[in-house]
Amino acid sequence: MKKSLWLLPLVLLLVIVGAVMGVRNGIGPVRQETLAQPHIYAYRDWQSTGLMLHTGDRVYIRARGTWLYTPGEYHGPEGHAKYRAPNTYPIPAIPGGILLGRIGDAGQPFAVGRGRTVVADREGLLYLRINDDILSDNAGYVEVEITVTPYEAPE
Repeated sequence: MKKSLWLLPLVLLLVIVGAVMGVRNGIGPVRQETLAQPHIYAYRDWQSTGLMLHTGDRVYIRARGTWLYTPGEYHGPEGHAKYRAPNTYPIPAIPGGILLGRIGDAGQPFAVGRGRTVVADREGLLYLRINDDILSDNAGYVEVEITVTPYEAPE
């Protein structure tokens, strides 16, 4: 019994030291600005960024990374240099595999590529995806950085 009583403070001390070391080494709570940027996967349909936009908000989207749109040929969010996009969305003359955006469930898709600034024409969540009609043969992802400047009505 006496032996277990002196072990309790020792175990408690070890837990506290371990917690302090964990926080110092980046384990534990982190600041919001250090969180990982969202990944948009090439093999998934429209993916929510979790950002609710309001009419007039200015949204800057920047993307980097690689994904597979055509078997054996990885490229970035700007799309494939040779292959045109399928006519799934009414956006003329854009490359296949380009990063697309949409505001809300019924918003018109727009090309994003490596980066674009858009003014929200409606209220809704921001969605992103690869421009492809067959997602099952795609792989990889792009990482996106999104900055929203809220709309300010003129006085």
